[in-house]
Amino acid sequence: MHQQNRPPATSRLTSHLKRTMGPGLVILVPGIITYLVLKFLFNTVDGVLQPAVKQAFGRDIPGLGLVIVILIVYVVGLLLRNYVGKWLVGLLQRLLLGVPVVSPVYAAARQVTEFLSGSGTTTFKRAVAIEFPRRGCWTLGFLVAITSDERGTPLVQVYVPAGPSPHTGWVVMMPVDEVFDTDMSVPDALRLLLSGGVITPPQVNKKPLDVGIALQG
Repeated sequence: MHQQNRPPATSRLTSHLKRTMGPGLVILVPGIITYLVLKFLFNTVDGVLQPAVKQAFGRDIPGLGLVIVILIVYVVGLLLRNYVGKWLVGLLQRLLLGVPVVSPVYAAARQVTEFLSGSGTTTFKRAVAIEFPRRGCWTLGFLVAITSDERGTPLVQVYVPAGPSPHTGWVVMMPVDEVFDTDMSVPDALRLLLSGGVITPPQVNKKPLDVGIALQG
């Protein structure tokens, strides 16, 4: 009788494969995607810059194009650390935003980059937790702003990202006492979302949201 209640061999095999291969996929897939993205970037940059490199040095130097791009990014970062550099970069950004065809593409790319890197003035103020989609189930979100309803009751605007693609999601307006502050920084919360929960701190502490402190970022 006990043997008759056992699931079929195919079901046991499927269950075993899911339990065994699932963790493997979680580790391997992000690594494979990272490799493919870096390989594409390497080939693209090298393909564009190699003609100039060959003309300057008389032969191909694999990888030199990517090194040049890294140096350019580093130099731009150094420029942004002083007033003149910030002014020049700001001028270039205003020029790009003024070109009809280039403007929407550049603006969207800049917003996504600032969002994912945690830099710039459009990033979120704090990582918060709300009970969603039911009581006892906590969802990570980002405090955006404080507003109020028709009675003057404060409402917290929380952006709830759709991980692991945090640049998409929705905004909810909730009473202050239903939003809890966390001890996670915004970059740490973004890493958690981008990893699908794989990169998680050992402990996440929650406490009632202090609106005054929260708005300070």
